[in-house]
Amino acid sequence: MKEYDQLPLFALGFYDFKHRNTLMSHVLATYANFPITAVKGEGARLWDSKGHCYLDFCAGIATCSIGHCHPALTKAIAEQSSTLMHCSNLFQIPLQQELATVIVDDFTKIPGKVFFSNSGAEANDGMIKTARRFGHARPNSSGKPRYEVITFNNSFHGRTLGSMAATAQSKIHQGFDPMLPGFRYVPLNDIEALTAAVSDITAGIMLEPIQGEGGVNEVTPEFLNFVDKLCKEHDLLLMLDEVQCGLGRTGTLMGWQAFCPDLKPDTISWAKSLGGGFPIGAFWTSDRAIDDSGTPLSSLMNAGSHGSTYGGNPLACAAALAVLHEIQSSDLSANAAHQEQRIRKEVQSWNHPAIVDIRGKGLLLGFALNPGAIPSDQDTPPALHLCKSLMKNGLLTVPAGTETLRWLPPLNVSDNEIDEALNILKNTLDSF
Repeated sequence: MKEYDQLPLFALGFYDFKHRNTLMSHVLATYANFPITAVKGEGARLWDSKGHCYLDFCAGIATCSIGHCHPALTKAIAEQSSTLMHCSNLFQIPLQQELATVIVDDFTKIPGKVFFSNSGAEANDGMIKTARRFGHARPNSSGKPRYEVITFNNSFHGRTLGSMAATAQSKIHQGFDPMLPGFRYVPLNDIEALTAAVSDITAGIMLEPIQGEGGVNEVTPEFLNFVDKLCKEHDLLLMLDEVQCGLGRTGTLMGWQAFCPDLKPDTISWAKSLGGGFPIGAFWTSDRAIDDSGTPLSSLMNAGSHGSTYGGNPLACAAALAVLHEIQSSDLSANAAHQEQRIRKEVQSWNHPAIVDIRGKGLLLGFALNPGAIPSDQDTPPALHLCKSLMKNGLLTVPAGTETLRWLPPLNVSDNEIDEALNILKNTLDSF
């Protein structure tokens, strides 16, 4: 691990020493923290309070899309914060229109409208509400509103009550029963199970093109095309959660484009990469007509149907505009695709007994591990043990389940940084 000799005194241990017993004593213990106190970031590097430097391939769990403290992002935040940070959504906010225009014209490239929130969970809640609005506007043959959304095993859609109920993982639900009704879970890529799950109360099908938290599981192109066909046949909404996989991370601007480039979804959610570390989320809804009179789908979420005090404030929009401009102007989706190929080629050349497979696209990659080749116990499964070992060797990563190591570096990560990370990974695996 490298030393960083220009950190202020408090960052080099004084603060931790003085406040060691009170540092987190008033914070709810909802996270099992790694024993690192981060104090500075720059690009793909992160420094802790002891002066150790790490190569950060967690990047805030796919959030720091253009690296830590990118000059364009810090400049945009500083300039906007000196002018206007926040005002009520009861007033018009021109930066919202500018940001929404970029999202629609340059990223989705499908006519629609955008709502801005503060997080991915909130964005997914907005999509779920849109599906229920749609189910009221387009009731079933008996005249009853449709309200059910089909989601997939091992999905992850957030921690609010709505997004948690949409998440098909029992461990997420534990201790919070009863769950919000209106969701049905089926296995991913199982056409027969999905077909059987559709009923007269189904309003939409919601999925992640790549399940990040659930193990870096990819949707197959055949299945995604079938979902699209099923939605058209049964008048359902095609809902994509791209909170982790969107905005360049899969090697394409939109996550779905890595599997089905011609797909036209009805609603999409984003967060994480959108702000590059600044809190912002969003969901987009298509302008497509939903009836013979030409009613746009996007019109269903009208005045009073949804809201957010902080969502889309000028500061957040300025940050997101800077991030999206950098993703576009530097063609970072192409870099993600380039680095994926380099990673796959190198790791496959190892033929390492600890790595069974590589899943994912672009810079959302999951290394499927051979549990027998990595030390583990009941409290520390293989993926977590490997993450801790990599951390000791200067590489920050994150698990995706118990047997998958996940890499989520910044989209502008360099060849040299990828080579360094690969070297650390191989040496760590060889040490076992």
